[in-house]
Parts: sequence; structure tokens; C-alpha cells
Amino acid sequence: MFWKRKISTAAVVSDYLLACEQMVRAQLVGRNIKDTRVLQAMAQVPREEFVPDDMRSSAYDDRALPIGQDQTISQPYTVAFMLQALQLTGQDRVLEIGTGSGYGAAVISRLVRHVDTVERLPALVGGARERLRRLGYHNVTVHLADGTLGLAEYAPFDAIVVTAGAKTLPPAYAEQLGMGGRIVIPIGSRPRSQTMTCYTRGENQWRIEKLGGFAFVPLIGEQGWPTD
Repeated sequence: MFWKRKISTAAVVSDYLLACEQMVRAQLVGRNIKDTRVLQAMAQVPREEFVPDDMRSSAYDDRALPIGQDQTISQPYTVAFMLQALQLTGQDRVLEIGTGSGYGAAVISRLVRHVDTVERLPALVGGARERLRRLGYHNVTVHLADGTLGLAEYAPFDAIVVTAGAKTLPPAYAEQLGMGGRIVIPIGSRPRSQTMTCYTRGENQWRIEKLGGFAFVPLIGEQGWPTD
């Protein structure tokens, strides 16, 4: 199958590889994730490396998992759903908001030219940087900053993906997206109940698509929810 993670002929197929293959087949293909590049990227990234040690046996479960600091690593389906909605081409420069453990950035890195990912919590930034470096994801740059403000100094971006829920689209993202680009972000009036929304920037107007209900931690910062 095209989505199997590559291993040497001498390697022993681990429980993680089998769990990853089952995750791709049941949770992604079985739920209408059709983008073959997204499926392959999800199969290639070892999710067990991005969760706490005591959660590794649950790494490929069909759910979000805690990673500390009151944050989570998103459910595999959610990651794949958002990336499929972005319609990435392979040459994109992508801004990710909410680095967490670095898993999302690792998957995105298999699909694009470069990923700039922003995290507001120093404890998570250090871990993500070390993890991504150790695993060889060299086209990812992790920034410690208020993610609601984006990264104006690196704009424009071809795509922006936001892994936390906002009340409305932060103006910074609209300003930093290139023409024809797409933003995928959970939007909702309650902190942990949102509608996944895709904004596409056109010459004279924005196209807005609502893609279904999801639950994310709140997007905290100057243009998001307050820290309290």
C-alpha cells in the first residue's frame, strides 16, 4: 500500500508501524481523506515520537492526546482533514499556529517547501525544536511568539493553518496571506466548540467555506481569547 512507512528489509515491523497503517486505513481513508500526498505524509511521520512517553501506546488512537501545559496533540483525522482542505502544492511556504509537540509541523513539512510554526508556551517550544531536529525535519522553523499575530516578517504565506479555536479570524492572518492562499481555522463563540472554516483570498473578495464542527483548545493572545 502506498501509505506504508518505509523500513529496511531487515527491520522488524513494530507495533507502531502496524498501528500507523491501521490509523491511515480506518481513520483517514475510511473517512474520506483522499489526498494521496496527505495520506503518505501521515504514514511517514512517527506519531509516537510526539506524545509523552506514557502515552506512546495510544499514539495512533482516534482521539486527541494531552501533551502537557493544558495542550493537546490533535486527533489524526483532524490533522489530515485540515491539511487536505489547504490543498497544498509542494512548493508552499506555510504558517502553522500552535506548534504543540511539533507533530503537525512534521506532517506539513512532508508536503511543502518550508513551515514556520509558532508556539506561545516556552516549555513546548524547546521540546518541539529538539524533537524536530532529532528526527530530521529540517524545513521547519519553530518560533516563540504570540501566534494570534502571525509572523509579519516572514509574510506573505501561501497557506496558514491554525490548531486552536478563535472567536473570529485574526486580522493578522488575512494581512499575511498571499493572493490565492488559504487559511484553515476553527471559528466559534465558545472556547472549545468551533466550526472548521476555510478562507480563500481572491483578487477582490474572500471565499468562505464552513467544513463542519470540531473542538480545539482556545487560541490565546492579543487577537484571540484572553489568557484568563
